[in-house]
Amino acid sequence: MSQPAVFFDRDNTLNYDPGYLSDPNLVRLFDGVGEGIAKLRNEFNFKIVVISNQSGISRGYFSEKEVVTINEKINSILKLNFNTQIDAFYFCPYHPDFSSEEESKCRKPSPLLVFKAAGELDIDLTNSYFVGDSISDIECGINANLKTVLVNYENDKGKIISLKNINKTPTFIVENFLNACNSIITDFTGGKLLVK
Repeated sequence: MSQPAVFFDRDNTLNYDPGYLSDPNLVRLFDGVGEGIAKLRNEFNFKIVVISNQSGISRGYFSEKEVVTINEKINSILKLNFNTQIDAFYFCPYHPDFSSEEESKCRKPSPLLVFKAAGELDIDLTNSYFVGDSISDIECGINANLKTVLVNYENDKGKIISLKNINKTPTFIVENFLNACNSIITDFTGGKLLVK
């Protein structure tokens, strides 16, 4: 039976991004990430999937193997400290400046990787959500007909105005990760089951 999912962007949504992150020792999760994912996955049975653009591969900054190492580090932190994990990581290694147009089709805001994940993991997209910190994340979620959550850590009003201007207003706009998870749980259940 299909399960709903929460799709997350990775860098600057789950973890601090120092810029083209390739060293697993530099992985630091934002406050609330572990608790929030544990609540969504362990209590509400959402599949947790990460969808990220990793153009640093095509730019030559790091390898696919290094991206996988970062993903594994994130999961090891989640397993060790919060008894939870991300079910699958999908990433697009291409960028139109360094790769063909055909290869670059997987880049957000394209929903291609969302649809790929849905097919491979038997995800019910009608009850799924997309959470991210950037305009392309929200566009990607909307392009996949998902409800969307903009995590606006820096209270960047320009981002919100830009999304409104292109008629891509997020379903929810929040200031931190736990509020993102709370918004999803409240919306999904129609209730008030909040993460403390």
